Amino acid sequence: MEKEHVTGKMDELKGKAKQGIGRATDNARLEGEGVVDEAKGKAKQAYGDVKETIRHADKQAGTDIHNK
Repeated sequence: MEKEHVTGKMDELKGKAKQGIGRATDNARLEGEGVVDEAKGKAKQAYGDVKETIRHADKQAGTDIHNK
């Protein structure tokens, strides 16, 4: 698991909370910030997935770049 998975999930959850609070308080700005935070979190998680895939493929190929 990459650190981007963790930080991405935190951003996603923060965004969902902001959206809920924004809807409950009729605060469109807060709700909009929540949408942005959620999208940012999902993007970070996708980046973490890519890094993990590359690292796995690198190890399988026997060219582990972290051991150089």
